[in-house]
Amino acid sequence: MAPKILRPHQNRSIEMLRDSLRSGHRRPLLNLPTGAGKTVVASALAQNVLARGNSVTFCVPAIALIDQTVDRFAEDGITDVGVIQADHPMRNPFAPVQIASVQTLRVRYKDPDLVPRSNLVIVDEAHNHFDYMSAWMGSEGWRRIPFIGLSATPGTKGLGRHYDDLILPITMQELIDQGMLSEFRVFVPSRADLSNVPIIAGDYDENALAEAMSQPHITADVVENWLKHGEGRPTLCFCVNRKHAAELQAHFQKAGVSAGYVDAYTSKEDRRLLQQGFADGSIEVVCNVDVLTTGVDWDVRCLILARPTKSWMRYVQIIGRALRIAGPETRLGRKDYALIFDHSDTTETLGLVTDIHFNQLDDGTRAKKDAKKPGEVKPERLPKECPSCKMMKPPATPVCPHCGFKPTPRSDIVCAEGELVELTGEKAKKLEATREEKQRWYSGILHIQRQQNRNPGWVAHTYKEKFGVWPRGMADHPVEPTPDILAFIKHRQIKRAKGRQHERAA
Repeated sequence: MAPKILRPHQNRSIEMLRDSLRSGHRRPLLNLPTGAGKTVVASALAQNVLARGNSVTFCVPAIALIDQTVDRFAEDGITDVGVIQADHPMRNPFAPVQIASVQTLRVRYKDPDLVPRSNLVIVDEAHNHFDYMSAWMGSEGWRRIPFIGLSATPGTKGLGRHYDDLILPITMQELIDQGMLSEFRVFVPSRADLSNVPIIAGDYDENALAEAMSQPHITADVVENWLKHGEGRPTLCFCVNRKHAAELQAHFQKAGVSAGYVDAYTSKEDRRLLQQGFADGSIEVVCNVDVLTTGVDWDVRCLILARPTKSWMRYVQIIGRALRIAGPETRLGRKDYALIFDHSDTTETLGLVTDIHFNQLDDGTRAKKDAKKPGEVKPERLPKECPSCKMMKPPATPVCPHCGFKPTPRSDIVCAEGELVELTGEKAKKLEATREEKQRWYSGILHIQRQQNRNPGWVAHTYKEKFGVWPRGMADHPVEPTPDILAFIKHRQIKRAKGRQHERAA
């Protein structure tokens, strides 16, 4: 099979790596955002090495990625491959391309019979640096061999002691602008109080964090918010730990949502079935514990951040799962944008992922008090929550790009449709909807009423539950309902059914 035609930024990546090596660097690190095609670039590098009669070793961060990488290389015509991993059937020390797992290298790198010499080593997810990697890179026979690191988040403390040049061919925002990553919208539903959660080693203490995020009102709101606003999109939910993930899975299932579960101990076969169910729509939500952050090419259209973090790298890796594009040939058609529901303060604290850049490698020196960490460029202005729809607006964006709301100075009391209403809480948000938005909802509800032959009064009461006022002046014009209207009706029906169950139990 012929090699893939590289995109401009991928060709630029290879040229920048060549320039780095020509200038004397032996350990360059290529920073490519999620979706930029790290494996494609690695395959092209391997083909260049093979064309010169040389050999290459490609290191993957997990055993589970060995076969996936073998398949991806084979798609590009690289089939003379050996695998360095336990008793893998493709073990072949004479193959010019070796694919190795870091777990196996940890115990084999000192033995030349087990790790064949190569002319180039490529380390995927190089931010996951281990002590043995430093020993291997500096050992006899390897210290003159070029090691190229690949990473979307090269912010690990001390990484600059092991890699000597950071290469930045393209940013995440540029990939979005060019249509190679998906647009995204971040919303901030109710969030837990994290003020009493201690910080350990730069991130939240897991036990205290799990307790804070497992409060009944938070857990319930994660599910209720998804039912109202998730539009039925295939969703990944990132949880704190196994207990928290199991609780959220149970709450989703109780609400009639097909939800799966995965953690580090989930078997390979169960993961395969989970991925298959997610792809065919039989599983709507997957609750996971930090295991679906890399090497996941699923069609994710909604992401729930129920796992607050202060780690820039973890945050970027998580959000990146939802930014892969999907074309019209996919089950759900073309992906317009990804929905991000942030039930933590992560977006408000760290900013939008498109504003986070790594401009230099951290050499491990202690930064001055209150200074930015080396390698991390925090946006000077952080995003703000839209008071109308709860979307996180980019800095210096007065008009919300989602709902069009623009805040203006006003009194706490407003006159709406002949009623004096105190502008507080949810009532204020309902009143801020435009007349066009209200008509869209009224027409969609009317379509459902006529399709299901419901009582006409059901339309008015459903509309009032949504907007807090009766549908005065709305045109009697039914229109096919949009996914957000269908999700709201589904949530309303489940809520009613639960209420009847409680009444019967009483």
